[in-house]
Amino acid sequence: MDDKRFVRTYKQGFMDGVYIWVDRQTGVNYLCAFAGYGLGLTVLLDKDGKPVITPEEELKYL
Repeated sequence: MDDKRFVRTYKQGFMDGVYIWVDRQTGVNYLCAFAGYGLGLTVLLDKDGKPVITPEEELKYL
């Protein structure tokens, strides 16, 4: 397994864009959006307002 704690699992856009990053230690997914000089980062939430967590079985493949 790679020693990087965070891994990008999704990318949309080129100059401006949206990324989803997963913390390999906790499984928590983060949404990162940027445009121009601005950047926003937040925990990715499901429809019930709870954090999206990648199951432990899937983390070993990231």
